[in-house]
Amino acid sequence: MLNLSWELLFATAFVVGLTGAMMPGPLLTVTLAEAARRGFIAGPLIVLGHAILEGGLIIALVAGLASFLTLPKVTTVIALVGGAFLVYMGYTIIRDARRGNVDIDMAAARETGDATGAVVEEHGSSNLRLVGLGIGVSLANPYWSLWWATIGLGYIMLALQQGQLGLWSFFSGHILADLAWYGAVAGVVAAGRRLLTPPVYRGILTVCGAFLVILGGYFIIGVGIAG
Repeated sequence: MLNLSWELLFATAFVVGLTGAMMPGPLLTVTLAEAARRGFIAGPLIVLGHAILEGGLIIALVAGLASFLTLPKVTTVIALVGGAFLVYMGYTIIRDARRGNVDIDMAAARETGDATGAVVEEHGSSNLRLVGLGIGVSLANPYWSLWWATIGLGYIMLALQQGQLGLWSFFSGHILADLAWYGAVAGVVAAGRRLLTPPVYRGILTVCGAFLVILGGYFIIGVGIAG
C-alpha cells in the first residue's frame, strides 16, 4: 500500500490543488468577475465558501466510508483510478497549454465587472453572498464531483493512514492552493494590471501538468509494487 508522510501529503495536495484551480472553469470565472466588482476580498471569500463545502464533504466521506476505504482491494482500485485520472489530466493540461487553448483574459473580466458593478452595489453585494457563490458554483461544476470521486478519494485513502494529522495535511494543502491562486487572480484584477501574462500562465500549467503525470504514475506503480 502506498504511504505518504504528512509533509508529502501537504506538498502534493498543494500542487495538485493548484493545478486544478488554475484551469479555467466556473469558479475562476466568478472570481474574475467578482474581483472586478468588489476587489481583492472577493477571492478569499469565494474560496472560503469552496472550503466549507469541501470540508463538509471530507467529514461525510470519512464518517461513512472510512472502514470501506481502508480495505486492500478498495485502496488498490482507488489508487489505479485516481492515478490514471491524474496522468490523463496532466497530459491534457500540457497539451492544451502547448496549443494555447487555455488563457485568462484579465482585461475582459475587469471590463465586465466594471460594467455591472453599479447595479451590484446598488442591491448590496455582501460578504455572505460571495461565500455562498463559492459553495454554489462548486456544486454546479461536474468536474468538481469527478475530481472528488477519483483523485479526492485517493488522497483521503492515503491521508487516513496518518490519521487526523494526515487528513488535516491533505485538506490544508488543498485549500491553501485554492487560496493562493484565486487570491492572486483577485489581486491582479483588482489592481488592474496584467501581471499574469499568457506565456507565464501556460508555462506554469505545463510544469504542473508534468507533475500530475509523475504523481499519477507513482500512484499506479505503487499499487503494482504493493501487489
